[in-house]
Amino acid sequence: PHYHNVASAKAGFTKSQTALQPPSSTSSSSPISILEGLKILVTIASFDFMQLPHLEEVLDGIRDLCYAGSKVDIVIYTTVVYPVAFIDMFNDRMRCNNPSSNAGLTMTMMLKPNHVRLHLVDYHRTLFYDRIDQYDVFIYTEDDIRISPTTVAAYLHETNRVESIVGSQHATDFNVGIVRYEYDFPENVVITDKTRHATENVTRVYWEHLGKPIFEKAVDKVEDEALSPYYMSMHLHHQGMYLATASLLKAWKDRKDCKFDEIRDRPSNPKKPSQPTEGTQRVWMSSQMLYGGRHCGVKQLLPVENFGQLTVLHLPNKNYRRVGKQGRIGGSDNAPKNEFSDGTEVFQRSHPLLLKALELHVEMKKEFPNLQKSNIGEGGQYTGVRVVDTDVKKHHFTKDHKAAFETRLNAYKDYVSRGGYLIESDMDLDVEGWTMEA
Repeated sequence: PHYHNVASAKAGFTKSQTALQPPSSTSSSSPISILEGLKILVTIASFDFMQLPHLEEVLDGIRDLCYAGSKVDIVIYTTVVYPVAFIDMFNDRMRCNNPSSNAGLTMTMMLKPNHVRLHLVDYHRTLFYDRIDQYDVFIYTEDDIRISPTTVAAYLHETNRVESIVGSQHATDFNVGIVRYEYDFPENVVITDKTRHATENVTRVYWEHLGKPIFEKAVDKVEDEALSPYYMSMHLHHQGMYLATASLLKAWKDRKDCKFDEIRDRPSNPKKPSQPTEGTQRVWMSSQMLYGGRHCGVKQLLPVENFGQLTVLHLPNKNYRRVGKQGRIGGSDNAPKNEFSDGTEVFQRSHPLLLKALELHVEMKKEFPNLQKSNIGEGGQYTGVRVVDTDVKKHHFTKDHKAAFETRLNAYKDYVSRGGYLIESDMDLDVEGWTMEA
């Protein structure tokens, strides 16, 4: 890969010579971060533009892994083509200027046909095992979960700790997990200058984990005697993401009744295959296949002392509002109904005077046409976001969709061929409604 970081592109894809220190080590002879030189593959399922604000935040967090010293490859599975102006803005945001030869970052958008729908979450698994010997850590996530360097460092710290306690062979029976949280803003208030005091009692909530007593209904003790003084697990182990080391992925491939490398459909009602029995396909691929007792049966572990470091923000911050509604967690037949969109909603747009990110980006590029080499590495090679369309059969598209798809792809290819800078035609787009053009 041609990394954003010129120094790392020069050094190539070499494994750090510094081994991860055991969690109990306080040696002053090795001050290097646990993330220094780590090779990380991050895959994200992001179907279309609907969750773009969340995806932007996710990418910001992952970019920080490069600044923490890691070499990161990001692969986004999506069904839409971004306009060149937005790709150019991504290039500026995701450029990692860490001078370390051990750090670097690439980002690839893998286009998939939109008829895959919920199965977009499947593709990462094949990629993980195809590249099993190229990376130290593998991360799969949905496009609305904020991951930070702390998340990855805490995962590695605890994974090493588990291995030091139970040994490398028994350690494959466990995986360090995460817990998603939201903030419980009042349901009947929009936060403005007039109502900002309404946040006074707002706090993080783990909306998926209900029931009291907590250590009977929401949280489980760990049965392993060696680990039980330090770890617990959640009664509901859905995460929306997971992290794994290469050695764990290899072990789970060969684990009895696991076959973690094999993509398959979520369990369903034999008499009605469309009805899942253990969650949707995304729940299955992110959590249930790994942690489900009838499947891989790997035990989720959460450290008691460092629990907060393995909690991650669920960026939509809306699911806590479902709790207690019909058909949802904590809801009964007599509970209020959970309302869904019916397509008739009309939303009031923000004030037109607000300066939009893409709008400013385009104007900056117009004012500074001399900056045309930001996405060129040594040897004159383009180092920015890559878009791969080899899996898309465009004859399945409607005429209008095919035209828009091909127009954006051709504009991207031209952008890359000239070195990754915008020209006038790229900057002539509607910053208010560009997503609708796809």
